[in-house]
Amino acid sequence: MSLGTVGRDIGRILQVVSLTTFVSVPVAVASGEHYAVPAFAISGLVMFAIGVTLSRGFVDAPDPGKLHAMLIAATAWGVVGVLGGLPFLLVAWTITLDPFPAWANTPSMNGTTAVFRHPLNGIFESMSGFTSTGLTMAAIEDDLPRSLHWWRSFTEWIGGVGVIVLTVAILARPGSGSLTLYQSEARSEKIHPSIVSTVREIWKIYLGFTLAAIALFLAAGMPLWGAINHAMTAIATGGFSIHADSIGHYGSPLIEYAVVPVMVAGSIAFPIHYLILNGELRNVYTDIQTRWVFVWFALGTIALTGILALNGEYDSLEEAFRIGLFQFVSATSNTGFGTATIGGGTERAWTAGATLFVCLGMLTGAAAGSTVGGLKLIRVITLLKGTVWQVRSVFTPASAVRRLRLGKRTLDETQAQREYTEAAVVFVLWIAFLIVGIAVLLWTLSPHHPLEYVIFDVMSAQSNVGLDAGITGPDMPDAAKVMLLFNMWIGRLEIIPVAVLLGSIFRRGGLYE
Repeated sequence: MSLGTVGRDIGRILQVVSLTTFVSVPVAVASGEHYAVPAFAISGLVMFAIGVTLSRGFVDAPDPGKLHAMLIAATAWGVVGVLGGLPFLLVAWTITLDPFPAWANTPSMNGTTAVFRHPLNGIFESMSGFTSTGLTMAAIEDDLPRSLHWWRSFTEWIGGVGVIVLTVAILARPGSGSLTLYQSEARSEKIHPSIVSTVREIWKIYLGFTLAAIALFLAAGMPLWGAINHAMTAIATGGFSIHADSIGHYGSPLIEYAVVPVMVAGSIAFPIHYLILNGELRNVYTDIQTRWVFVWFALGTIALTGILALNGEYDSLEEAFRIGLFQFVSATSNTGFGTATIGGGTERAWTAGATLFVCLGMLTGAAAGSTVGGLKLIRVITLLKGTVWQVRSVFTPASAVRRLRLGKRTLDETQAQREYTEAAVVFVLWIAFLIVGIAVLLWTLSPHHPLEYVIFDVMSAQSNVGLDAGITGPDMPDAAKVMLLFNMWIGRLEIIPVAVLLGSIFRRGGLYE
């Protein structure tokens, strides 16, 4: 296995990601936050320098195979998450040291921005952004500089599609291992025969939906700055907000209802969007994942509304329905916007039943090939139908020809066994890492936190959601922050590339033969 291939492609990814920091400089200038300009410029230069060093140092390395691609994906997402924390760290220390004259418009330090002087908090925020999670170390997001509002939203917008997909769109050439890299980010869908054309089509659709979301939010009464940031994080199903109380800040049912279709759009696979936009509307119901996105959202909303209403959580049925609709779609689309307080850390708000039901939505996620996290509906469907198929095999003669139908696909016995096994392995590993995360938080946190809230926050991290029950924040022990960082990382990569990376490290370290 050539580590040069891994190093070269990580270098290329870092070069592309460095461009995002330079793009952020005009935002800082336009916001009058001149003190943030050096922070973004230095961050970009560091990323670019590391990227150039790696890509040129291993320029003759061969194109990646499947194993290389998984190692590249796992390592690149980790490295990008760490280096993406530089703007948070540098902006916070710039404000603290204030070496610039009055024209730099350096504000006084507040507690929200000050937390990013701790490098771990900046790395946490960056990883949460690039993985499109939305958990935050910012206690009062309203107090952050606009340049950091933008950086948080921009990292989620880029991360929603994927840093490797971005790299393929900008740098890849046909035959350069682009397909293998693309698939390493847990993607297999293709819009065009060429993978380069596919990713560029994805970016066109993504940009179009983002602009449409901005227009929708403005029409619903959201101010321009909020519309830009929330449109980026809604279509990315990321969930970072510029307000501490998220979408609930606006106190507007119209805005809440307007956000729902954007979250739903982010839950549908890009190839299906492409077909629908080209007039093939039947795919809304003929595609198995898209059909179940709407079915699951509808059933989940009805169930959560019923739980909230029976518990007397809200004053009217309409309010219970609106909050049930918004929170279930937000959780299951893995967006993470909030309009209600689910928990206050050690103080209960929602009951255990409502909290754990939302966890179920976070676990399943929505369609593979979209911007969502979670297990993905196609895996859930494969597990459910595959289990029934396996049980029925006990009563089927050995000579019988058996088939498993998944949507438009009919799988023979070998294909069915392979896809069922893959879904089962991912599910088992998913639950295993979830249990580890819960155990670490129970070990590090106060025993006064309700168990369902601990489960909720770990599930939110691993499913890349961003909703929290009042546990996640800058006052968490560092060990808990590191654990959630790990959960976000493996959740974004759907576990297998991380398992391959850890296995390679253990093998090279002689920890097992």
